[in-house]
Order: sequence, then C-alpha cells, then structure tokens
Amino acid sequence: MQRESNKNIGLFVFSIVITCSQTCICQSVNSTGNAKEPYVITTIRKYYETVGQDSSQTIVNLAGYITPLYTDWKYASINNFTGKILYKKPMAYVRLPIAEALQKVQKELSGFGLSLIFYDAYRPYSVTKKMWKAVPDERYAANPAKGSGHNRGAAVDVGLANKITGKPIPMPTTFDNFSDTAHHDFMQLPEEVIQNRQLLRKVMEKYGFVALKTEWWHYSWPGAAQKFALLNLSFRKLKRIQ
Repeated sequence: MQRESNKNIGLFVFSIVITCSQTCICQSVNSTGNAKEPYVITTIRKYYETVGQDSSQTIVNLAGYITPLYTDWKYASINNFTGKILYKKPMAYVRLPIAEALQKVQKELSGFGLSLIFYDAYRPYSVTKKMWKAVPDERYAANPAKGSGHNRGAAVDVGLANKITGKPIPMPTTFDNFSDTAHHDFMQLPEEVIQNRQLLRKVMEKYGFVALKTEWWHYSWPGAAQKFALLNLSFRKLKRIQ
C-alpha cells in the first residue's frame, strides 16, 4: 500500500516537472518575441558572431557582384506607397548566397541585352514596422511579428532594364502597385509586358528565387526565415562592416 502511494506521488511529481518544463519552453519562446516582436540583431558585434559560426550569413554589397548595378531606391524618396522617406543613403546589401545567385541571374540576362534594376534589397527591421503601419495587409507588406525577407538580406525587389542605358523596360505596373494588375497571373496586358514579366521570373527561379504571386517585382530566397536572423542595422553600420 505504501509502495503504491509512493508510486502515485512519484507520478504526480513527474507530471509537475513536465508541466513546468513545457511552461519554461513556452516562456522562452515568448521571450524572443515571436508573437509580437521577433528576435532581431541590432549590433555589429552580434552580427559578427553569427558570421563566425556560418560564413553564408555574411552581408555583402552587390556592387561587388553585379556590373553595371542599376538602382532606383523608391523608399529613399517620397515616391513610394507611404509618401514618406523610409531610409537614407541605401546600398544594395544581401547575404552572400543571394549575391552569388543574383550574379548568375545578371549574367544570363546580359545575353538578352538586359540587366536587373533594384528597387529594394536589404532594409532594416525598423522600416518594416513603418510599412506595416501604412499597409497592414500581408499580401503586400511584411507583418513585423514575422519580419521580412528584406530584413534578413534574403529578398530583393527588381525589374528589368536595358543593359547599356539602365532604362527600365515595360513591366505590368509601376513598383509597389497594390492592384491585381501586379499579380503574376494577371494576363490582360500587352504581350510584350507579359513576356518581360515571364522572362524575369524564369531566370530568377532558375537560380533559386521564389516569386511572390501578388508582386511581379518581389523575389525571396527559400528557407530564409530558418537560416537568417532579422537585422536592424543601418546602412551606415553595414558600410562600416564592409
């Protein structure tokens, strides 16, 4: 009888330990802010720690991989969907594997007399918060609770341009057009425009990128959320790292 009583007490204590462990795990997960504020790297020191563990985490300037590098930084002006300047003096930063893939994309497009033109690449996490405040719709803006591939240096917004002049060629819409016309499956467009959109998608996907169905310009690197941490490092800080 005493032995049975001790057994029941032991099972009771064991269940308490398991419950406490599960609670601790949940609290640990919540402490990183996954529900509302995810874990974000905010210091160069922490960034270097991650690079020391995995060199693919390195942030690089695309100017060292793509020539010519054409850019049209919409968020550095008021010419964007918020009507506000969201960052200043941007540069085209991405993680190392993404830069290497984009270099291959550029090389193939060059054979068509074309080049990539970048509207956005890496952007600090703080900018994602501003965008969400303006457009809280996950079809068009990243939820800060999850962060953006742009905050990870693993997504780019691109179009096609003439290789020599850098002048953009016709695409379905202007950048950041939040209408059905910007969707990849929208077909009520001139044949030339459809072919341009399809060419961009074909080459980007060939080298590993994933298209966002609601935005013809947005391409991300698969598995980025698991591989790369969110960053809130200014362009000035990244320039120092380079």
